[in-house]
Amino acid sequence: MSEKKLPLDSSELIRFAKTAGTPFHIYDGDAIKANIRSMAEAFSWADGFINYFAVKALPNISILRLIAAEGFGADCSSLSELKLASEAGFSPDRIMFSSNDTADEEFLEAFRMGAIINLDDITHIDDVIRVCGRLPETISFRFSPGRERTGNAIIGNPVEAKYGVTHEQLISCYERVRKEGVRHFYLHTMVASNELNEDYIVETARMLFSLVREIYEQTGIIIEQVDLGGGIGIPYRPEDEAISFSSLSERIRQLYEDLIEKTGRKLRISFECGRCITGPYGWLVSTVRHVAHKYKDYVGLDSTMADLMRPALYGAYHHITVAGKEGKKTDHVYDVTGSLCENNDKFAVDRSLPEIEKGDILVIHDTGAHGHAMGFNYNAKMRHAEYLIENGEIYRIRRDETYEDYVRTQLARPEKIIF
Repeated sequence: MSEKKLPLDSSELIRFAKTAGTPFHIYDGDAIKANIRSMAEAFSWADGFINYFAVKALPNISILRLIAAEGFGADCSSLSELKLASEAGFSPDRIMFSSNDTADEEFLEAFRMGAIINLDDITHIDDVIRVCGRLPETISFRFSPGRERTGNAIIGNPVEAKYGVTHEQLISCYERVRKEGVRHFYLHTMVASNELNEDYIVETARMLFSLVREIYEQTGIIIEQVDLGGGIGIPYRPEDEAISFSSLSERIRQLYEDLIEKTGRKLRISFECGRCITGPYGWLVSTVRHVAHKYKDYVGLDSTMADLMRPALYGAYHHITVAGKEGKKTDHVYDVTGSLCENNDKFAVDRSLPEIEKGDILVIHDTGAHGHAMGFNYNAKMRHAEYLIENGEIYRIRRDETYEDYVRTQLARPEKIIF
């Protein structure tokens, strides 16, 4: 079971919500830091261990600065994420750029800043040489196991994934980049998302450790670091159990001793987790605008799927509580909705909750990853504020978007284009 805690007690949260205005996302910075330290301690046996935080999960520079200060790295997949990571204070050797259908300017910026380039396709070798003039001294390849592994519900079947180098291509990739002057070789994969089965993560480690040996035996190339990807899930439902960093680490350690250490070699281990670092420590706070009784009972909020699209996109579950009504019976059933002109604009369907009244403050839990980050402007809805709690103080780390922000890139008068 996982306990669904709030960063403030109900009375404080209600008072803050009425003062600041809703909706907003709020994050517990102290809990995020404690979680980072817990992961780092669990893997302290692995010399040089690092987690490259997936910037896409929560690309707020204040959060990124907090993570950088704790010694983690950044996993980036776009030009803007690279710039955010650099501005947040991540050193270049702690930035992993994972390429995917990559633009020339993205390769160039990653190369220029000295980030680790993680190539997604064999053809990208020539792209980097063409754009940058040469390959960097360190190169990583993203491996796709195809039919050798099954994916999970979110990430899908690896054989159908657009990502990664196939098993048949992998040896050729490393041999080619060695001829081009690469001296340091990394290996990466990403085969799960929001996975709560510890066995799956352990088997990913076994797969990569075995590949390290295979690559060495066929090429003599020594892989210096393996990145197990992200994918460690969080307990969105109260009945879910979180993966234990210490338990997972101990099982990976045993594999490391059997498959790597006994060969007399060393290997750095890394992850690129985002969700399990910040996910449980973010909340979307919203006010009830309407309670409607039609063919079903509906609770209408001042937030929409533009603020949290996971339920509409994936049918994902997010736990919902009513501030100040935690002890009351959940004997009413509602669809919890937003105000977009889309019928799937729903945070929950047939959810048992206490009786809801107009003006109640609802808290949607576990929105600290892929929440605000996936927001959008459909129906010209504005993106909302973000707040951070640290040392008992609340800080605004993103203001509400305004109409002026929304129209700023639109031209008052069309510009004629001559080409």
